[in-house]
Amino acid sequence: MGAGHHHQLYLPGVSVVHRLPPQCKLLAVLAFAIVVVATPRERFSAFAAYALLLAAVAVAARVPAAHIVRRMAIEIPFVLFAFLIPVIGLGERTTVLGLSLSVPGLWAAWNILAKATLGVVASILLAATTEPRVILVGAQRLRLPSLLVQIAMFMLRYMDVIVDEMRRMRVARESRGFEARDIRHIPVLARSAGALFIRSYERGERVHLAMLSRGYTGEMPIIHDISASVGQWGTALALPAAALAIWGLPW
Repeated sequence: MGAGHHHQLYLPGVSVVHRLPPQCKLLAVLAFAIVVVATPRERFSAFAAYALLLAAVAVAARVPAAHIVRRMAIEIPFVLFAFLIPVIGLGERTTVLGLSLSVPGLWAAWNILAKATLGVVASILLAATTEPRVILVGAQRLRLPSLLVQIAMFMLRYMDVIVDEMRRMRVARESRGFEARDIRHIPVLARSAGALFIRSYERGERVHLAMLSRGYTGEMPIIHDISASVGQWGTALALPAAALAIWGLPW
């Protein structure tokens, strides 16, 4: 990633949330998600309180609500699945707006929607306040498996390269008069996909050889180490701590 380049999910800022070390934010989001998942589905007030906690974090991080709403489009498949459960579910049924719906299915749909939405919003706030490459540095600090972290690093680094390669191949096809209109053009697209795979594989081989020639031994060197103070850990873990306190209340 070159200097001055930011991922589309990241919103540059100088808020207190932006300044927290990535390992603190990663652990805070994970702990918050665990508390949310462990919350019984009948505790409506608890889920509302969790939403207020995330809203407070968004305000502190100065992340606009419109940004969060746009990024929540990733949740649409879960929403569609949740709406389908009461229709096909078994057990006791009730009528809602003229539709016969399963009561256990309604509970299951609510459970999925509430917990998935809170988890997605927490992840969006993490991505909006932390650059992807910095998140991976935080993952290293948390002692995640080195191989997985390196795979994620290379995926992040070369995803744009592969997308650009796909774009150039599409332009090359269209400049020669090709336009995919129906099923008859699938073989051409399949050959393009095969060529893209071969080019990507060969690029990976060249990158690996270049790394070996520069002394790579299986671990990526950490150039800019990011440490966290006790105060920063306390600030980050305030979110899951508050969620845990809410979870423990006698609703």
